[in-house]
Amino acid sequence: MRKVLEKVQRWAPYVDGLLLDDVAAVLDDYTSTEPEVDEHAQRLRGDVMRLVHLAVGSKVSEQDEQVSDLIARGLTIRTEEVPTDHRRAVGRIRRMAWMLDELLERLLAHQCLTEAS
Repeated sequence: MRKVLEKVQRWAPYVDGLLLDDVAAVLDDYTSTEPEVDEHAQRLRGDVMRLVHLAVGSKVSEQDEQVSDLIARGLTIRTEEVPTDHRRAVGRIRRMAWMLDELLERLLAHQCLTEAS
């Protein structure tokens, strides 16, 4: 029983390539088209919630003020409507992707996630 408990305590959720692909697609040099912006926004919103749940569940958000701030930023930007102006919409999803990238880095630093290979 003790061995099982130790394994559970060391367990780190796997970060799949889809989250990384979502971030990379938005931060790439290619500028998303109008239909792509909405699709990216939806995917990034889901990614924000995945990382927020992991940060809160692992209690990293209580230990690291930067993680707590990133969560607050992520939840705020997640609920904002995507602007109708294409240039501003691209800027919004890029800010969301940068926030996700920063949060992912902090969670990896706390070893509560494993990197995708």
